[in-house]
Amino acid sequence: MSVRKAIDRKIYQMRQVLFFVCCSLTIIGCVAPTKSFQKIPPGIWKGTLLLDRAPVVKYGDDRDIVKKFDFDAELPFNFEVKYENDSVFYFIFHNASERITVRDVRFGRDKSTAKDTVIIDFPVYDTQIRAIYEDGVMEGDWIVNYKENYRIPFKAVHGRADRFEGVASVTTDITGKWECTFDQGSEDEYKAVGIFEQKKDIITGTFLTETGDYRYLEGKMIGSKMYLSAFDGAHAFLFLGKIMEDGTISGTFRSGSQHTSSWEGKRNEKFALRSAYELTKTNGNSLDFSFVNTEGKSISILDEMYKDKIKIIQIMGTWCPNCMDETVFLKEYFIQNPDDDIALISIGFERYKDDQKSIESLRRFQQKMDIKHEVLYGGYYGDKDESLKKLKIEKIVSYPTMIITDRNNNILKIHTGFSGPATPEYGAFVNEFKTLINEAKNTVKH
Repeated sequence: MSVRKAIDRKIYQMRQVLFFVCCSLTIIGCVAPTKSFQKIPPGIWKGTLLLDRAPVVKYGDDRDIVKKFDFDAELPFNFEVKYENDSVFYFIFHNASERITVRDVRFGRDKSTAKDTVIIDFPVYDTQIRAIYEDGVMEGDWIVNYKENYRIPFKAVHGRADRFEGVASVTTDITGKWECTFDQGSEDEYKAVGIFEQKKDIITGTFLTETGDYRYLEGKMIGSKMYLSAFDGAHAFLFLGKIMEDGTISGTFRSGSQHTSSWEGKRNEKFALRSAYELTKTNGNSLDFSFVNTEGKSISILDEMYKDKIKIIQIMGTWCPNCMDETVFLKEYFIQNPDDDIALISIGFERYKDDQKSIESLRRFQQKMDIKHEVLYGGYYGDKDESLKKLKIEKIVSYPTMIITDRNNNILKIHTGFSGPATPEYGAFVNEFKTLINEAKNTVKH
């Protein structure tokens, strides 16, 4: 055989092998099992609350989410859909480093619309998203049950990860601490600390106020403008700001569809708010109260089970994310530091005017959070004068408010608000709390 024929034969053999391999891979690709889903496609989604849009009576009438965003009126956020098996799925909501897993999900055919409908319940906050699903799009409303006729149109598109859209042309970096003033010049004016971290065009951070923080904010810098948002099932926050020529920030803040305010900020690394222990004033020392628990039983701080113990009284509401953060902290702290010498009591002020609905909200909160201590009903959020007399404080400045007593039920400290894990103040609070508990334990029964 000539050298040329040998080469040609070798080439022919290699082509045959390559053809066989390609065919085999094609066949394997055709028959290889693929992970399927029967309902909503898994992966990343971009949700939007349309703050200035009136809710539609019938879902699916006005699908236009793919159009350009109106940054002043549309509150974006991201979530994932994940499957446990082919038919059971759940949601994970993203806010900066926070991940909120929601498993209270229903999916089925709505007879009134003849469309697939998904209902995402946030049972602790008594809110829900209800939307039709079709072809990679959800459309419906975010509904707040404890507010009369309160719902905000909601839309979401599968496969879109950008929280805020826009060409990144970063002209400034806002990383650092900012002294901020909200509603400047009005009777509602209040101070806040803005703490931001910027990596290229992505911004994360929060605002700390004397009554709590705005939790995990995430957004984008586009040119000289900043955009931040958060959605956690309870609150919907949208912060907009423009960097002015003098380096200050001028912005607006929207909380849901019913509240809008202005804010201004200037760099100030030394700025600090007043101490959380100085804000709530007491009109007496020794506590003597009784409220009903979630089973309708009257519970008193003078009951035998609380005798000679240090008491931590948490004033809270199930509608309040900062209260949720504080509850998680207290629960985890006493799991790690069990102490029969300390009693924890939560007293909830709810936004339902109906007592039974309020108690049911507290019962649901207690069950979902797996709370072992007593959760009591303090009354309606807007009518708490009698409860305040029992709690020996002039007013509730913030939810949550924490009262620490000695063994004789005398008030030692009152902590207003809660700077949660989204803030750099959280570590300092944990250390302060440990110190206060140790000091309280040194008190003796008279």
